[in-house]
Amino acid sequence: MNQRDRKALMFYIGMVAPGLAIYLSIVAYPVFYSVWLSFTDFNPNAGGVGNFMGLFHYKAMLDNPEFWHSLKNNMIVVAVSVFGQIPIGFILAYILYRKMVRAEKFFQSMVFLPQFLSTIVIGILWKRLFVADGPVSTIMQLATGDPSAQFDLMLRAETVMIPIGIALIWMYTGFYMVIFLANLQKMNVNMIEAAKIDGATEPQIFGRIILPLLTGTIIVSSVLAIAGSLKGFDLIFAMTTQGLQRDNASVLPIYMYETAFRDYSNPMRFAYGAAISNAIVAISIVMIGISNWIGKHMSQDEVY
Repeated sequence: MNQRDRKALMFYIGMVAPGLAIYLSIVAYPVFYSVWLSFTDFNPNAGGVGNFMGLFHYKAMLDNPEFWHSLKNNMIVVAVSVFGQIPIGFILAYILYRKMVRAEKFFQSMVFLPQFLSTIVIGILWKRLFVADGPVSTIMQLATGDPSAQFDLMLRAETVMIPIGIALIWMYTGFYMVIFLANLQKMNVNMIEAAKIDGATEPQIFGRIILPLLTGTIIVSSVLAIAGSLKGFDLIFAMTTQGLQRDNASVLPIYMYETAFRDYSNPMRFAYGAAISNAIVAISIVMIGISNWIGKHMSQDEVY
């Protein structure tokens, strides 16, 4: 290695080292520490020494019905995100792109507005809306003429995820709409005009030209939706009242939080909570891998 190569190597190391050090200390270290913690009996009140326990916490987690209940709710949130937010965002973006509505700037701003609001504020707003004596119950009473009518979906375990799903769609649809709109605006309009000249109808243009070209964008949006859904915590936490209602609507991040930071009866709650967080990461990796695999087999070359 000559002097010039050594200088180039030193320059490369000097440029990469700060970023690598930050990544290792902020991202990699907590991940590895969490994995190590989940295999121990770490208890900060007992000296903070962790003895190796193998898969004890993972077995306890899989034997706990609360884990499966939270996982089921998480899968509902994922389904709402992938099959609710993304298709609706796509359709709204297409409507704006094809100028099917007037005042499209106002329409776009209104759909995107929730992105400017705090998630906690949105959760409290929807919680107030859906309480038993809230505005929705009042509308039901006026519509049915029954003064005892109440919106009770939030009160029942089998229906509590329905109002939460509505709030999730309202909050995040604008985000995906902007992603699709930005990619639609990059398309070559000559293709669409040529298709119209050849007699293609609007559904044919949508299904045979625009949809295939945006397959990659749909896959990327699906990955974002899955990752965001599995770590979703704040909206559901704000929409539900502590106790039975929150237990019914519990998702894995809430289950982890309640276990690690509130279950003082469990002396190994931090280690058990680490096992739950690692399970969330593992499930995310598997689901994102599946969505990428599906996208790889469905995608076509995107030509703009």
